[in-house]
Amino acid sequence: MLPRSFRLIALTTGLAAVSWTGRISAAELPARYQRVDVAPTKTSVYIGSVSMTMPPLVRVGGSYETAYAAKVFPFFFYNESGSLTIDISDDRLRAVDRGEAIEFKGRGVSAAGEERRVEGKVTPTSATEGKIKVRVFVSKRIELIFNTTYRLAGEPAKVGPSATAENRP
Repeated sequence: MLPRSFRLIALTTGLAAVSWTGRISAAELPARYQRVDVAPTKTSVYIGSVSMTMPPLVRVGGSYETAYAAKVFPFFFYNESGSLTIDISDDRLRAVDRGEAIEFKGRGVSAAGEERRVEGKVTPTSATEGKIKVRVFVSKRIELIFNTTYRLAGEPAKVGPSATAENRP
């Protein structure tokens, strides 16, 4: 652990880099990319469709985590829910901030314990939004491809009296 004075200098330097370059520094990265909203999506399967919804992805370490719900129409008995983890390092997020497309890998686990390999590509269209393509490998022969959009949602909103006091001019 660095002495307090060195940490303060590092933080101040990092904040100056943000205001000078307009880009993300290492100090700001976790706050800006803390939450990501992904729009509901749908893909076609043989004589049907699969729709996927999920709450916001939350940054935990070098990954994003969330739950998911997949509904298969008309084959409702194939519906499933579970958890999803997508691995994206801080360096990869800096590439997104520069407007570069990146690829990622992850893992889904259904509520029944079935594992799903996940791969995808993120293509930014602005500083806070972009396109995302996700491939879910259901089995050796079945692959679902979802194309949708994402929006950086930042940190969750603060609640309580301290948030009101901080937001006053």
